[in-house]
Amino acid sequence: MNSVNKTRIQVLESLIKDESNRIANLSNASAWLNECLDTINWVGFYLLEDGELVLGPFQGRTACVRIKMGQGVCGTAAKEREILRVPDVHEFPGHIACDAASRSEIVVPLIKDDELIGVLDIDSPICDRFSEDDQQFLEAFAETLVTYL
Repeated sequence: MNSVNKTRIQVLESLIKDESNRIANLSNASAWLNECLDTINWVGFYLLEDGELVLGPFQGRTACVRIKMGQGVCGTAAKEREILRVPDVHEFPGHIACDAASRSEIVVPLIKDDELIGVLDIDSPICDRFSEDDQQFLEAFAETLVTYL
């Protein structure tokens, strides 16, 4: 991971390390990613509740409130517990279009003590916006974040 992304994770840790409230930490985490990443139009969290993903703190336009496990990019990433990097969401089977402007997406499952907490979801209006480097950074970001949730 490059030094810029290491610094970004250190800033995240400084924002959340002394706060025990999950919503406050997720709010600051989404705001910080919104500041760090260019050419995105939505960044936020869906949290697992009663077997489905429920909208959590985010930055961007209004969003879908509930997503069933296995549906869309978020539900599929959550069910499979795998990062999904989708170059063109219009080609993803069952894509849920919350914002018609979104073209690419990356979803990172949030797992703590082998339990799924939810997902980090980021959309971009540009096709193929998210690189392998972005994925590595966001995976490390999520790992850091869940230690404080």
